[in-house]
Amino acid sequence: MTLQHRIDTIVNLLDTKKATEIEVFDLADTDYIAKAVVLANSLGGKHTAALLDHLKEDLKPRGEEFLGTDETENWVVADLGDILIHIMTPEYRQRYSLEEFLGELKRGEK
Repeated sequence: MTLQHRIDTIVNLLDTKKATEIEVFDLADTDYIAKAVVLANSLGGKHTAALLDHLKEDLKPRGEEFLGTDETENWVVADLGDILIHIMTPEYRQRYSLEEFLGELKRGEK
């Protein structure tokens, strides 16, 4: 499975499970720890954890390996090696402005 196909699968799954404001950052041409980052909003605390559970249930049978996860009620990070997935409540996403950091990284400003 290509990187793009894996990303598309992740985005489609998050979308069908009601995640919002899903964005993908292609960082393959940067010196970042992952080739791509997927950001998504959850509807709230329990939804954040449920989205991670759905990802694991759907992706593991496809051969995807979760190298690590870090979970709080407001923010979940899943490390798939070359893809990082951040699922956050809207308040946390606004507070930490990962889009700004990742955009600067992509433009070579970081």
